[in-house]
Amino acid sequence: MRRLLSRHHSLKIVGEADSTETALEMISRERPDVIFLDIEMPGSSGFDMLSRLDRIPKVVIVSAHAEHAIHAFDVQAIDYLLKPVTPARFAQAIQRIESGNPSADSTTLKAPYSTEDRICLRTPQRTVIAPINSIPALQADGDFTRFFFKDSPPLMICHPLGEYEATLPSPPFLRIDRSHIVNLDLMIRIDRRSRDEASLILEGIPEGIPLARTSQQRLKTYLG
Repeated sequence: MRRLLSRHHSLKIVGEADSTETALEMISRERPDVIFLDIEMPGSSGFDMLSRLDRIPKVVIVSAHAEHAIHAFDVQAIDYLLKPVTPARFAQAIQRIESGNPSADSTTLKAPYSTEDRICLRTPQRTVIAPINSIPALQADGDFTRFFFKDSPPLMICHPLGEYEATLPSPPFLRIDRSHIVNLDLMIRIDRRSRDEASLILEGIPEGIPLARTSQQRLKTYLG
């Protein structure tokens, strides 16, 4: 964060804290205009820390976990940055701070990812950091989600599909049915086999995603 902040001379770092108690003391002493806040900190959560402040400055949440995004509504966060944070995405947050907007809009908080971001996907065996724009589709499998990629094998993640519907940018991501979210930026074509059956062909998924009649209509409405 210090390296990213060094590129933006309109902001001055007045303190750093490695726990909630240290943060409370520093914020009370320095009275900063903006804080960049992690959620999982020693002591208690970042959200708990905010509830103990008598004055809440502008807040930018910085977290490795997208599921905290909805809670950010409660603290009127300016933005929600997902680790690892790219310079381009960080610059967007700085623009929101400098605009004087007291809170992020609902679109920002529901979709903390942008198409330029990378997503951190963890399995019991490994952690994969993938560009958002390399993901053609996601598929529900019970309480799990299967991620497809343009140039690598699929990956099964222990989170439900609905979590990603709330956090992936739309457009280009669209939930076409109960089981699939697709990236329309990576769409190649639609193959129709009958009035009621078709396949959506995406980069990296040559066999296609099945489209029922209702999914075809939803896709047609979305594309105009």
